[in-house]
Amino acid sequence: MSEHSLRLTMTVRDDSPRVMQVCSDLTEFLSRQPGVKLTVAGTPDQLKLGRRQVDLVVVLGGDGTMLRTCRQLGTRQLPIMGVNLGRLGFLADLSPDEFQKRFGEILAGKFTVSQHLMFSCRLLRADGSHETHLGLNEVTIHSGAALRMLRIDLAINGEAVTTYGCDGLILSTPVGSTAHSLAAGGPLLRQDLQAFVITPISPHTLTNRPLVDRADSVYLMTVPDCPEGTTLVIDGQIKRPLHAGDRVEVKQAPVSFQLARLSDHSYYATLHNKLGWGGLPNGGL
Repeated sequence: MSEHSLRLTMTVRDDSPRVMQVCSDLTEFLSRQPGVKLTVAGTPDQLKLGRRQVDLVVVLGGDGTMLRTCRQLGTRQLPIMGVNLGRLGFLADLSPDEFQKRFGEILAGKFTVSQHLMFSCRLLRADGSHETHLGLNEVTIHSGAALRMLRIDLAINGEAVTTYGCDGLILSTPVGSTAHSLAAGGPLLRQDLQAFVITPISPHTLTNRPLVDRADSVYLMTVPDCPEGTTLVIDGQIKRPLHAGDRVEVKQAPVSFQLARLSDHSYYATLHNKLGWGGLPNGGL
């Protein structure tokens, strides 16, 4: 990126009237900015960069749209900046107004790009077939419509670790630790850590607690007795039914999610604002 020039690609959550209006407003705004070359790519599923050079991908939506966008980028990860049209917005934390007001900083390159752990999830079917998916937040095995307790065997680097009796099991990245894992009682991890956290959902023994382990390990999960309705869920968006003998292997991806943020961003301020951390109740003791 040369000084005061910026090649942008913008992708949108969907074609709803509200999203399209924000897209139109920002497109008009950016068309008036000298040195900006903008391409509007449509939804993340329509994002096709080819050999086009891009300095920054701007995502209009919430964190779910950010997840879809980084998966669509595949092995060609680029800096992504989120403009929040959702609710929580741990990743997409700029409002459309803030984006316009502070665009001069973005154009001048006054933003940071941090690298975050992504995973590769390989579903190994009992019949020998397999499929692999790139992800950012988490891999979940869930009892779903089975409405039965699952027995999930976990092995790390080929070593048997434990068998969980639970309603499901979540293997999450640090970025995903504020999502499903947190709701299931998992810990918050700094987004730039290189680690996975394994969180059981409604474990049927008090000794099962979340486990944090290395990012460069290989995790294998199997459900020996797989009741109908058991489902593999990746980033809350990709869903595959599981059957007896199927295995789920998760390891660090060869690429990293590149999150672009303005220089005054604070991870802890985001947690404070998004999670409603207000200190001691009633002003203290």
